[in-house]
Amino acid sequence: MFAVVRTGGKQYRVAAGDKIVVEKIGGEAGDKVTLGDVLLAGEGAELKAVDGLTVGAEIVAQAKGEKVIVFKKRRRHNYRRRNGHRQQHTILKILAIGEEKKEAEPKKAAEPKAEAAAEPKAAAPKKAPAKKAAAKPAADKA
Repeated sequence: MFAVVRTGGKQYRVAAGDKIVVEKIGGEAGDKVTLGDVLLAGEGAELKAVDGLTVGAEIVAQAKGEKVIVFKKRRRHNYRRRNGHRQQHTILKILAIGEEKKEAEPKKAAEPKAEAAAEPKAAAPKKAPAKKAAAKPAADKA
């Protein structure tokens, strides 16, 4: 089975077990990520509906691309600028294709409210100490 996914503004054709290099995705090596923007999926010549499909992947490494030298020059003007750039990349290993998207489960509202109500009672806010009386003006001394 294969899928075409979009990440980092580019499209990639992937299958289970493939390793791809994509634009940087946050996470550490070994973290699992889900690519939810599936554009096309199928097996052989048959295509599947992509509604709700996701692609599961694992981050293999965070790496940098090769250095690109940017050199600017304007002849006869003594103008030369040299600059370099290394693009950040993430190497992904595709684990599975065709997982259903999991909808976010609604959080239980009663539990956080009970915890929030218990915390203020335990730790009451401290009041600032009263300020000392202001020093008498110099005019009163004379």
